[in-house]
Amino acid sequence: MQSKSTFPARIAPFSVLEPLPFSRVGLRKARFERETWTYFALLYLHNGRGSYLDFEPLGVLCLVTSARSKVVPSPGLGLHLESNEYQMAIKWWLGLDTSGQSMCPFCPDMALDPLGHHAVTCRHGGDVVIRHNRLRDEIFDLCRHAHLSVRLEKGNGLTRDLDHTRPADIFVAGWVRGKPAALDITITSPLCLAILGESCHQTSVAVLAAETRKLHSNGPKCQELGWSCIPLAVETYGNWGKEAQDTISRLASHLAIHQSSPKSSVVAEIYGRLNMTLVRSIARAILARELPPS
Repeated sequence: MQSKSTFPARIAPFSVLEPLPFSRVGLRKARFERETWTYFALLYLHNGRGSYLDFEPLGVLCLVTSARSKVVPSPGLGLHLESNEYQMAIKWWLGLDTSGQSMCPFCPDMALDPLGHHAVTCRHGGDVVIRHNRLRDEIFDLCRHAHLSVRLEKGNGLTRDLDHTRPADIFVAGWVRGKPAALDITITSPLCLAILGESCHQTSVAVLAAETRKLHSNGPKCQELGWSCIPLAVETYGNWGKEAQDTISRLASHLAIHQSSPKSSVVAEIYGRLNMTLVRSIARAILARELPPS
């Protein structure tokens, strides 16, 4: 493990680096004041001199995947980032320009914005669906490891009006007090124009709005079927909604029993896996819209 005393000496001082525009992304609380060495690690990596694995022992990845998670890089488990993915994730997280002043290759006449909002939320190219499905599959896999009876994509045509929507991305046969639950995953961005003004001054606005939308659209069908409707909402920056946090806590309790592990470590592992999946998919979406090198 690399210590502070052996930190690479090739890092440029603050004065010659582009100022980090935290004011543009005030939704996230940076911890760089008390972790200056980690701040330098990020800048060192951003300058292209290091790789993701060089600085993971310093806990840099926790800044990207949230403070409460700890991830050990594992290519075999899919818990890793390639160097270009990690560098792009760092640029996006810090609010640096990820656009390359180019146009979106999937949307005619749509310029990419510096904060990467369009690249992350673009409905063309398949990245939004892939991100949703990968998070869904991670949660489904965790439920199976907790020995819960689960099924994917349930609810199609079960109501009296033969509604073909599926309120359950993940159906859990016995969740709270034996009642079935429909877990519905939704990923939202706090940079959407409709809520940007509120998001700048109040946290969790985006996830609360996403939870409300899901409850409004799926609640009546779940009630008719006798299921609990549980929206699992998360912002692109890793802020999970209250319903999702409660669900992850309950899931961690099940896993802790079967793994004979402390619940706190299981909670950190779950958030690590989910946020790693989220960050990797976001980095790949931005990279997919980069101009090829000339």
